[in-house]
Amino acid sequence: MKLFSNIKNFAADESGAVTVDWVVLTAAIVGLGIAVILAVREGTNSVAGEIKASLESAEIVSLGCLSGDDCD
Repeated sequence: MKLFSNIKNFAADESGAVTVDWVVLTAAIVGLGIAVILAVREGTNSVAGEIKASLESAEIVSLGCLSGDDCD
């Protein structure tokens, strides 16, 4: 009957359950973080492309002589 007592004690022991809970919680947080990065990446790449195109097409305009010294 000691075998049944050991099985009963093993089934009632919850000391490892906390570890499993933390592993599952950590995996969920990591998965959520990856999902957020994937969702945001598309938008940031789009905005970065628009900024790049805007900067490449910009022209530098001379404002003339602003200092007042040695203006030709």
